[in-house]
Amino acid sequence: MPGKQPSDGKSAGPVRKRKKIDLEQKMKIVKKYEGGQSLSSIARELDLATSTVKSILNDSARIKEHVKGSAPLKSTVITKQRSGAIYEMEKLLTIWMDDQIQKCVPLSLMIIQAKAKSIFEDVKGKYSDPNAKFVASHGWFNRFKQRANFHNVNVSGEAASADTKAAEKYPDVLRKLIEEGGYTAQQIFNVDETGLFWKKMPDRTYISKEEKTMPGFKAAKDRLTLLLGANAAGDCKLKPLLVYHSENPRAFKGISKATLPVHFRSNGKAWITTALFEDWFINLFIPEVEKFCRENDIPFKIMLIVDNAPGHPAHLDDFHPNVKVVFLPPNKTSILQPMDQGVFANFKAYYLRRTFAQAVEATGKTLRDFWNSYNIYQAIINIAKAWAEVTQVCLNAVWKKACPQFVHSFKGFEKDKTYEEVADEIVKLAEQLELEVDVGDVDEFIESHGAELSNEDLMELEAAKVKEQTEAEDEVEEVEEPRHFNTKEMALAFREIDSAMARFEKMDPNSSRFLKVNRGIDETLACYRQIYEEKKKATIQSSLDKFVRKVERPAMSTSLPPSTSKAPSDDPDDVMPVSSSPSSSTN
Repeated sequence: MPGKQPSDGKSAGPVRKRKKIDLEQKMKIVKKYEGGQSLSSIARELDLATSTVKSILNDSARIKEHVKGSAPLKSTVITKQRSGAIYEMEKLLTIWMDDQIQKCVPLSLMIIQAKAKSIFEDVKGKYSDPNAKFVASHGWFNRFKQRANFHNVNVSGEAASADTKAAEKYPDVLRKLIEEGGYTAQQIFNVDETGLFWKKMPDRTYISKEEKTMPGFKAAKDRLTLLLGANAAGDCKLKPLLVYHSENPRAFKGISKATLPVHFRSNGKAWITTALFEDWFINLFIPEVEKFCRENDIPFKIMLIVDNAPGHPAHLDDFHPNVKVVFLPPNKTSILQPMDQGVFANFKAYYLRRTFAQAVEATGKTLRDFWNSYNIYQAIINIAKAWAEVTQVCLNAVWKKACPQFVHSFKGFEKDKTYEEVADEIVKLAEQLELEVDVGDVDEFIESHGAELSNEDLMELEAAKVKEQTEAEDEVEEVEEPRHFNTKEMALAFREIDSAMARFEKMDPNSSRFLKVNRGIDETLACYRQIYEEKKKATIQSSLDKFVRKVERPAMSTSLPPSTSKAPSDDPDDVMPVSSSPSSSTN
């Protein structure tokens, strides 16, 4: 009979293993198709049946609507849409639980029930029955766990706290592992995640106070997550991984993400997921540390110490024979994690100092104008510069509790002299901006990035997500022109630099000093001058070729007016006469 299986029980052909496809992957498929990738190409790339991909694309409208309704991206089933105060409370509770899990904060049933009731009380006023009651029963919690896909989350009977006594014994365990493997301080790395509200001001500033009174989305609540790390010697600082909620922010127009000073990734909640961490580990971390070992003539044998966050896969140790992954024990990470012992505090202080310094230097702008125009691209540049300021001494000293045998100096440990000096500088910069800020405000600002999300924070994060999705739907897609060099603008820039150096030469009584500075600038700009000369030659040659082709056309040659004997310019912005080549500065 047609369709009947062979009697021996074997399939007539290869059977594709059934896969569960969550909403995150379904949205990825929809975006790939909308981006121009063919249906068959997507199926091959993701190892899915073409019919499966087609079914997902046919259901794309419902998938988008469900994601917009804040369904958990790891859900595999599109359930009936719900609404009302309990539905909104569950959306916000999901965000809060994800955040606590990311921070390795132990959760108890009692804590979750209390948070659920607290959020419900804050949101129920927007709905028809402001006197509604919600008891957060065990039955509700079990159903919520299933809906939100939290069935793998361990919820204890009561909250656990950092085990100080056990943490004191762990360095001996770690020392034994290090000695058995023969690792040096240069071969041992630690990485950890930290949140950053990149557009936040200290609470007592008038900008912060004004924003709190404004309705709608508040930029100060816009958060990103960073993965920062370094080795115990402090001489290998890893390029930061940055995760933001928007894949293509408006501030990136014309900028290639590959050229950013961070590894840029995105997901809806701006958190580092298992997939993102695994991708970072295989494709970014391993090549980077292998290159470091090769350049420093060190054996490629690495130990990576991480906490036991859900986003850190337990099987990381299986990916490379030369990279051993060691997980810090539960409830001890806040005490032992090197990055959390002062690196994050110093980094965030440097970031705040840099943004305040830029505000002071923004001539012709009020602080409010500067802050309104401050965007995620500028924040990324400041993040990279702040990370560059974290010293080797600090990166070494923070290993005092985990690996004291590698620490050469206790300077830079926790909130050290360096941190206090930076805090004082921030206060002085704030005075120039006429802001009411003291050292205590700086401390509070640094600590606020890691604080538990309040109900207001949760509502703001949800509002940010809805705002971004609405803008993406309303925005007319524009063809972005990538940044490029243009000979006219380059010539102008070179002339301005030469003019500025001529002014310094007139003022400087020390000719040797001027020559040294001028030589350094010439050497730094050499790459740009080379690009300029190549583009200029190519433009002139292109113009000459077009001129020759026109002259050689028999039909055109007799009718061409005399004025066409000049080489035509294809683009007035890109064609420069030979005489306009900027002269190099005097050496």
